[in-house]
Amino acid sequence: MNRKDKIKIFKILLMVLVIFILIGITLYLFPVIKNLSTTEGQMDFKNKVNESGFLGLLTLFGLQIAQVFLFILPGEPLEILAGMCYGGIGGTIFITVSVFIISTIIFFVVRKLGRKFVYDFCSEEKVKKIENSKLFKNAETIESIMFILFIIPGTPKDLLVYIAGLLPIKPFRFIMISTFARLPSVISSTFAGSNLVVGDWKMSLIIYAITFAIVGLIIFIINKFDKNKTTSKVLETLKND
Repeated sequence: MNRKDKIKIFKILLMVLVIFILIGITLYLFPVIKNLSTTEGQMDFKNKVNESGFLGLLTLFGLQIAQVFLFILPGEPLEILAGMCYGGIGGTIFITVSVFIISTIIFFVVRKLGRKFVYDFCSEEKVKKIENSKLFKNAETIESIMFILFIIPGTPKDLLVYIAGLLPIKPFRFIMISTFARLPSVISSTFAGSNLVVGDWKMSLIIYAITFAIVGLIIFIINKFDKNKTTSKVLETLKND
């Protein structure tokens, strides 16, 4: 069995494991989730989370790792779940620390093992297209490009974590960008999750609306002063992948 087949089997097994974990979490929490609109249901949910203790943290962290490896799993549901379990602040801290650890490990593993490792987990064609783009070769602008990509909702952030190890960017700067540029999205999702626990759906929607408005304003300002249309070109490069 060659290396690519082994990686494919690993991904399939990881996906199956994640599905089982998600089903288990759903079955474990469903009896209390359906009653979250009541005060009793909210207390039962918090008690369930407290009872899971370190195992709950470890399970959520494992899902976070799998989400980065598998790409197809969106990060927002995990962020909402973290907010539901540990509150807006606690959930944000948990997700931020998790992202910091995972991004650091992947970045330095890529620096150590090189392109072959990246190709095992990402499309070789996509990686080469981004890596060979002139926009990603400019050491002077790569940090600002990365910041923009991580703060904009919907960009392939996990793919960028892998590719960053192949680009001319300093490790510490990239890790800080990949961790903290996600904060608008993380904060909105975790606080939305914490409000869902108390049955406040309206506040969750308001939080998302405010977050998207702030991000939209940032993108507008960047585009306003970006005479070379760098942001548009970068997004077009990723879109064409």
